[in-house]
Amino acid sequence: MKVTGPSGPSSSSGARPARASGGFSVPSTAASAPAGAAAASGGVSGVAGVSALMALQGVDDATERRRRAIRRGGGLLDRLDELKLALLAGEAGEGALDRLSRSLREECPVDANPALNSLLGQIDLRAAVELAKADIRRTAT
Repeated sequence: MKVTGPSGPSSSSGARPARASGGFSVPSTAASAPAGAAAASGGVSGVAGVSALMALQGVDDATERRRRAIRRGGGLLDRLDELKLALLAGEAGEGALDRLSRSLREECPVDANPALNSLLGQIDLRAAVELAKADIRRTAT
């Protein structure tokens, strides 16, 4: 059976290779050398193909950088909100401060949009101010 495209399978009327009457046979060494070279180069090109795919996955495009920057900014705002709720509840908010500190230390991707970069910079500054205020509260007591 041979698949020829969108029309589906069709039976092939071509000649089939003749089978040896003795069962399994090994091709001669002269015929196997080109096949061996082709198999070796096929393995190398397969590795090169995988390497190329891995390299492409590591490359960030502008939309991915923007998405990561927005996700980081949103995470920082969530941590700031957790800290606010902890402080309003009368708690020290040590867990929220630790999470805020870790989020702030994450790499900040730079976007091509200066307005987004400015907004993310302001969020970073607010988080740094809250961490500094908490540090002052710890040293004062």
